Amino acid sequence: MRTAGLIVAAGRGLRLGAPTPKQYQPLGGSTVLAHALRAFLGHPGVAIVRVVIHPDDRRLYDAALDGLDAERLAGLDADRLGPPVAGGATRCASVLAGLEALAQSAPDRVLIHDAARPFLSGRLISAVLDALDGVPAAFPALSVVDALWRATGGAVEAPVERADLWRAQTPQGFRFPEILAAHRGHEGDAADDVAVARAAGLAVRLVPGAEENYKITTAADLDKARRSVGGAMDIRTGNGFDVHAFGLGNSVTLCGVVVPFDRGLVGHSDADVGMHALTDAIFGALGEGDIGHWFPPSDPQWKGVDSAVFLRKAVERATARRFAVTHLDCTLICEAPKIGPHAGAMRAALAAATAIEPDRISVKATTSERLGFTGRGEGIAALATATLVRP
Repeated sequence: MRTAGLIVAAGRGLRLGAPTPKQYQPLGGSTVLAHALRAFLGHPGVAIVRVVIHPDDRRLYDAALDGLDAERLAGLDADRLGPPVAGGATRCASVLAGLEALAQSAPDRVLIHDAARPFLSGRLISAVLDALDGVPAAFPALSVVDALWRATGGAVEAPVERADLWRAQTPQGFRFPEILAAHRGHEGDAADDVAVARAAGLAVRLVPGAEENYKITTAADLDKARRSVGGAMDIRTGNGFDVHAFGLGNSVTLCGVVVPFDRGLVGHSDADVGMHALTDAIFGALGEGDIGHWFPPSDPQWKGVDSAVFLRKAVERATARRFAVTHLDCTLICEAPKIGPHAGAMRAALAAATAIEPDRISVKATTSERLGFTGRGEGIAALATATLVRP
């Protein structure tokens, strides 16, 4: 029997309250998604694995899995991992897209798993697969042990009988032809794939779930997960400094914002001195050189390029190393132009380029009291600091 694993990672995870979806959040020197993948790639009964991702998340996906090649040394067969599949507007649409992609490999069975459940064990995978020997569908679940009450707007109305109630988990296992047909014929969305299976008339069996196989939904869940993996937090700080001279022009680009001025800034790219300093700060925290190492000014492909390209690359490298960029601070040093009226727009532009919350970004300005080249109005300097955290 050939089994495929399908990990659903196309959601936005809005209840987490973070700009980066929960499946790409750092967790124990890795990411939430990578933990789930390890469970499937490390199980001898899973022949192929596919991940369904949001169409906008390919860079996050590639960065999150940057270390999988090295993990072959730990006994993981990363060659079983196929290319990611673009998901749809709903969970059912995403699962169907993944099943259709798997159909080319003609598996006999499929295990459908939420990427936000990072602590899946090989034992639980085996239990679901064993159950599929007797029924077309099976899933892990935990019995409800707490008292249940129905309430509206915080006002308690009536108790709910908890007997025979179960909390569903994943992976949910199915015979492949049956669940593919069920999803193809299903209209609308569903709570999970068992609901789709039952709507199609498939028999489903419960197997005992595991408390540690919980789903990360809120920030509190993520904190709990990070505490459970243990280990000391790795906190790093990097500094960056850059200068650009004034030249001909009628505007300057600073921290991603075009500011009207009677001159321009001279540089090989767009001469965004603020973004250059921030890029150097991130690379410095990682110990990975500077902006000139990654984007040599002698290379014509970087001529006139938007400096957000450089900053995004630095953030991608941090994500690949399992670091979250938690704070950016940039000080622009010049006599003119005035920075204050544009500081809010600059923070917003940096937030858009880095996927970091605006309240974790600072842009401020100062003069050099008419001393030095900035004091003489010959150019602009920028000093930046970046803080990186790896749980």
